[in-house]
Amino acid sequence: MALGDSEHAGTGTAELPPTTSAPTVGDLFRGFLLLGLTGFGGVLPLAHHMIVERRRWLSGQEFTELLGLCQFLPGGNIINLAVAIGMNFRGIAGALAALIGLIAAPTAIVITFGVIYARFQSDPHVVHMFAGLAAAAAGLLVSVAIKIALPLRRRPIAIGIAVICLAAIAVLQWPLVPTMLVLAPVSIVLTRRIGA
Repeated sequence: MALGDSEHAGTGTAELPPTTSAPTVGDLFRGFLLLGLTGFGGVLPLAHHMIVERRRWLSGQEFTELLGLCQFLPGGNIINLAVAIGMNFRGIAGALAALIGLIAAPTAIVITFGVIYARFQSDPHVVHMFAGLAAAAAGLLVSVAIKIALPLRRRPIAIGIAVICLAAIAVLQWPLVPTMLVLAPVSIVLTRRIGA
């Protein structure tokens, strides 16, 4: 991943290039701690905003490529992304700082709310609250999917593979792992031979 490459954002304006200096271990910890604290309903939309738009650690293209790798790996996408970004900038110390920053506060909050939910889960107000949160989370995911897809708009092979993957998993309901194990190598080979 070549840091510093400039891409065009989905709005048609020039995307800000990544910052010239790499974030410190403390920057990684604080950035992902804030992300973990503010990411209710899904961290990915906020991660794109923080990493690409606000702190400019990566370009939109770099974020999309790194997220693609992280989605292919087992485990939570955002956790994989935090570790990969930390490792990219500050090695193992950066990876640990980003990971701990991301999960420390949310873990404590989830345990607290889990205890509360176990006691009040049959309350109709709580049921309605969780239904509303699910709808908001779905909207956030759609929003970030559009932001992630926009850097690929000038890459027909990438768009074609994305459409095939969406159809295979969402429409045909094929299993995720075998689909990814087939499409990832096909995508890599096609991109390498034909170009983006």
